[in-house]
Amino acid sequence: MNTFFKEFGKACIVGVAIYTVFLLIHLGGGNPLYFNKRLAEDFGISMLYSVVLYMANMAVFRYFYFSNKIRLYSSKHLARAIPASLIVTAISVFFIRVFIICVLKEFSFLEFISDEKFIDYWMPLFIALVCNAIFYFFFYYKYKKESQVKEQKIIAGTASAQFDALKNQLDPHFLFNSLNVLTSLIEENPAQAQKFTTSLSKVYRYVLEQKNKELVTLDEELAFAKTYMTLLKMRYEDSIIFNMPAEVIHPQARVVPLSLQLLLENAVKHNVVSGNHKLHISIEEEEGNLVVRNNLQPKKIMTKGSGVGLINIKQRYALLTSRRLQIQQTESEFIIKIPKLTRQLKSAVMNTEQYLTDKKYALAKEHVEQLKSFYIHLTVYCIVITGLVILNFFTTSFPWAIFPALGWGLGVFFHGAEVFKWNPFLGRDWEARKIREIMNDQEQKR
Repeated sequence: MNTFFKEFGKACIVGVAIYTVFLLIHLGGGNPLYFNKRLAEDFGISMLYSVVLYMANMAVFRYFYFSNKIRLYSSKHLARAIPASLIVTAISVFFIRVFIICVLKEFSFLEFISDEKFIDYWMPLFIALVCNAIFYFFFYYKYKKESQVKEQKIIAGTASAQFDALKNQLDPHFLFNSLNVLTSLIEENPAQAQKFTTSLSKVYRYVLEQKNKELVTLDEELAFAKTYMTLLKMRYEDSIIFNMPAEVIHPQARVVPLSLQLLLENAVKHNVVSGNHKLHISIEEEEGNLVVRNNLQPKKIMTKGSGVGLINIKQRYALLTSRRLQIQQTESEFIIKIPKLTRQLKSAVMNTEQYLTDKKYALAKEHVEQLKSFYIHLTVYCIVITGLVILNFFTTSFPWAIFPALGWGLGVFFHGAEVFKWNPFLGRDWEARKIREIMNDQEQKR
């Protein structure tokens, strides 16, 4: 009911606006204006046409909109919606004329029918067609802008959410496994358990500090790996032999934070670790990669795991670079190579440049298509309006051609404004400038 009164109010405003235009045209032709009964009757009839036709066409639009939603603006559905609107307009005009002639002027229905001509309908139908075109254009323009905003929000939000979700998997995963180790130590060696708890707090501090970073330096990650292996050695004592480089070749190279912790944890989890079967783990630097290797001595009964570790690292690298983890397994060794990311990674730069080039080409191609569509629209507008003006000139002195010229012209104007990125109220490139401003503000807050 609220929607009905809201649309009824809009219909009244449209009716007053249309009648005002008629009055201005009347006065512009040098005709006098008399405030009498005839003026009130003309106003009432104009409002009757405006309100009834507006409400009828709005009902058609709402039916098709709520039935088809996003698909409404496809050619298939527009080919149904616009003819339906014209049919409803013709029926509405018929009943309006029945009311005016048979009720107000007291003619019989047979007299009304015998005197009806198509010319009494074609002008309302033509105006309805133009108004519908403008109406659908405005709604499509609004829908397209909203869709673009939603699309960009989804793209940005999805990437951010994916990375955040992957990072947040680390905390419960790491803590759960550490508490399992602590539980075992409490039963076997309470004094060692106390030291383990102290070391664990230091390790977890690192987890909290680094988990919100996309990348950390190799120096930081190796230092953390050393601390983490100290924890594991407290649990397994001499059953683990761990080697890592004393000095880093590329200390400023970057890796995904906590990646080494996950790999070291997997090595211990999936292999037999005992005094008779020592687990040898080493970390080495190779050209472009950090290599983690361990001797292969798989457990006879493998515990079912969620696979969080390797999958997590793979997915996080996939969001940051085109380079992938390399996994190799021989009869005696299991080797994982994780990419070291540096500013000198030519392949990543080339891939980024290629992506930007492809993106620019796609945007340029899309803009050319938009320009072509606009110029076709403008050409059709000029041809059709010229024909209507000529028809108007040879048929009647009333300048009815001004209505489609203004209405359709407004549609052409907004079409051009969209194509050339110009906002009539906010100026050229306002949207791009506002996006840059917001991005700069967000960058400064980091």
